[in-house]
Amino acid sequence: MPVKSAGSKRAIFRQVCELIPPHLVPKLARKHEVKSRAITPWSHVVSMLYGQFTHAIGLNDVADALQANRAGMAAIRGAAPPSRNGLSHANRTRDPKMAEELFWAVLDHFETLQPGFGGVNFRRLPRRFRRTVYAVDSTTIKLFANCMDWAKHRRRKAAAKLHLRLNLDCFLPAFAIVDSAKGHDSTKAHELCAGLKAGEIAVFDMAYIDYAYLFDLTERGVFWVSRVKESMKLRCVKRLLKKPAGRILRDDIVLVQNPGKRKDYPARMRRIVAIVEVDGEDREMTFFTNNFEWAASSICDLYKARWNIETFFKQIKQTLHLGDFLGHSRKAIEWQVWTALLMYVLLRFLHTCSDWGHSFTRLFTCLRAVLWQRRHLLDYLRSYGTAGGAFRMQWAPQQAFLPGFG
Repeated sequence: MPVKSAGSKRAIFRQVCELIPPHLVPKLARKHEVKSRAITPWSHVVSMLYGQFTHAIGLNDVADALQANRAGMAAIRGAAPPSRNGLSHANRTRDPKMAEELFWAVLDHFETLQPGFGGVNFRRLPRRFRRTVYAVDSTTIKLFANCMDWAKHRRRKAAAKLHLRLNLDCFLPAFAIVDSAKGHDSTKAHELCAGLKAGEIAVFDMAYIDYAYLFDLTERGVFWVSRVKESMKLRCVKRLLKKPAGRILRDDIVLVQNPGKRKDYPARMRRIVAIVEVDGEDREMTFFTNNFEWAASSICDLYKARWNIETFFKQIKQTLHLGDFLGHSRKAIEWQVWTALLMYVLLRFLHTCSDWGHSFTRLFTCLRAVLWQRRHLLDYLRSYGTAGGAFRMQWAPQQAFLPGFG
């Protein structure tokens, strides 16, 4: 059992934080030369996780609440409640690469500890695809333009952007970049896809189309699928489909028409025009790919599977604390985004260990309600009934008897 059984003597929040291996934070702090006079690296991480759970509206919110629970903080491997200024200084000056590397290290640890972590329960692909499939997309995180000059991307708007390569087999991040929203998404494509291996599949949003890196993927044996932009000029050299067949209208072998751009992608590609259902309505869409073996319907299904990345973005943006930020600097924003992703992985691990049968949001809220209560974490989660079942209260809280109230 990944989570030890002595949990009934420990607070829920403590048990969640202690899922992080004890050596990781000190190791990363030494690597990034983090000074800990005002607030230790471990106290910093715990404080940021608390801010995620409580959707803290400001630094004072976190500092005051943790000061009021000083004993509970001390029980979490000796963490200490921060002052407002101490937490602000840590977010503003410490390298967010530490938070990023902590996220990936915890994710690797969970995948080693629990082989079924994020397994087939989250598979959202047709069974015929037996290769690893990744969705590549980004989501914009709105910020305040009047105090975040580094993130301005329009005259009166500021935003950060999370670029993500999501493994659609397990619904877990495989690579992520946190940056300002200034640049075009295609500039991040090479970095996002650098780790792809031959035989794997990448499905892109149109914003990531760049002929040079698409050809690089083809040369490396990576399959890719995306939608054709209206501005793209492709010349048909062979028709694979003589006439429309069901929802497939066209299936062609094509070349890049522009001679200058053809230098970036000199090979042939495949273009498919199909009728696809979107939100209950049929729409005509045009896809292209470097795979010539799959059925045209399979290409369409692959691209439709990419839309599941929106579910991931919805989970982290609507459930976790990415609406209000505890600082305005670039480092503070990145610390909070990476801590949100760390919280997501911690909750997904608990989801697997407890056989949680309800929504991600409900898992988050039921833990938030009892952060400082002492009870066994997994038993508490399992008390909500079997997978998919209705809520069942399996324990009764102590209640005061008041005459006249039934």
